[in-house]
Amino acid sequence: MRLQKIQNQLNNMGIKYSYSEEDDCGSIDFEHKGLRYNIWEFPAPERGAESNIRSTGRQEEFGASYEEELLDILKSWR
Repeated sequence: MRLQKIQNQLNNMGIKYSYSEEDDCGSIDFEHKGLRYNIWEFPAPERGAESNIRSTGRQEEFGASYEEELLDILKSWR
């Protein structure tokens, strides 16, 4: 299972989400305060992710430390 730290954080925050995995890449979709968010992993060798959790209306790419960066953003929502 991929994106485990992010899934744990969403569970801790009480946010319901859907998770899917294909070709060793995780994908998470969820809603928070009426807005829809997503996180999509890129496959190796360019491992990274794309998400709109920093700016709801805009997709953004995250590089090598993407899971930690995304986790920090989620933690700031408290």
